[in-house]
Amino acid sequence: MSECTHNCSSCSHSCSTKSKQDFLEPINAKSSIKHVIGVVSGKGGVGKSMVTSTLATLMQRAGYKVGILDADITGPSIPKAFGVNADVEGDDDGMIPPQSSTGIKIMSVNLLLPDVTAPVVWRGPVIAGTVKQFWSGTVWGDLDYLFVDCPPGTGDVPLTVFQSIPLDGIVIVSSPQELVSMIVEKAANMAKMMDVDVIGLVENMSYVKCPDCDKIIKIFGESHIEQIAEKYGYPLLAKMPIDPTLASLVDAGRIEDMRVDYLENAVEVLKTVKNIK
Repeated sequence: MSECTHNCSSCSHSCSTKSKQDFLEPINAKSSIKHVIGVVSGKGGVGKSMVTSTLATLMQRAGYKVGILDADITGPSIPKAFGVNADVEGDDDGMIPPQSSTGIKIMSVNLLLPDVTAPVVWRGPVIAGTVKQFWSGTVWGDLDYLFVDCPPGTGDVPLTVFQSIPLDGIVIVSSPQELVSMIVEKAANMAKMMDVDVIGLVENMSYVKCPDCDKIIKIFGESHIEQIAEKYGYPLLAKMPIDPTLASLVDAGRIEDMRVDYLENAVEVLKTVKNIK
């Protein structure tokens, strides 16, 4: 074990000098959130934001009050998926998150930039501080579910989310490649290390269905997600296909117009997640 630096904010080890509660940021005084769900992936490009957007849309459609905290500060994509481009306003209580066409509240750095194509060239501590500000400085109001779309990997921002925000649990997103399967295990091990519950796994880009004959084609080969789910004892929530129609809706900012049920099982599981309070 490496020598202690006494900088607990960047340490994942448990010791007698700190507890999980020590790092939690207070929620905004004008906010009440029943469930906070992190959506994570061990690497980029597996469709994590697609899963976040789809889950939020389905939960909103099921009658719940939903918000999304876009914690992917350097690669934000949530506003684009929902067609939200309104400026973030604020008052003495904090920042007021813009809402999508169906009322999903969204906070993302892209809503604060004068140009959405401007790169966010910030160092880790500044990015981590922004995520904390999105949690404690945003007037979320009354929400049933807040989804936190994390950046890929196991670095500063996922660590900040795990330590600073009272997560009910996380959904791990993967794709079928053997390399990604290994990365999924890294994310699972991080969750275990940080004492964060894993609600389940979602495999994206699991297959594609031929539009002419409905044949299932496994572009990335055979999946290993069942073995990983069994190894760690996690539920396999869904295996999402490559769906050009769904991708087109995201590109057009109309994810809320989707009419697919790939994540219906995940929605039913989320309905049973315990309350924070």
